[in-house]
Amino acid sequence: MNAHDERGTTMTGVDPSRLDDQQLMKELETIHRTRHDTLLYGSNDALRAHNERMAQLEGEYLRRNPRRPVAPGRTREGARERTGSDAATPTASGT
Repeated sequence: MNAHDERGTTMTGVDPSRLDDQQLMKELETIHRTRHDTLLYGSNDALRAHNERMAQLEGEYLRRNPRRPVAPGRTREGARERTGSDAATPTASGT
């Protein structure tokens, strides 16, 4: 794999496709735990790198788990039921 993305910045970390499931989950837990501080206090470059790495890791997780369980309360319909909102936002089946 090329170590540079299309914008020429260096990729940090191991290619997510090379991580086993346990390593991938550990990486995801770490990046989610550090997200808030990066957003609030990181430089623009740090935030950009964080965004790119998070997208890579989450994309790999979704690729491996296309049929992951989705909690009904985490869908648009479930959220509207929770709040009692009658918003007219259309939803696709399964979302």
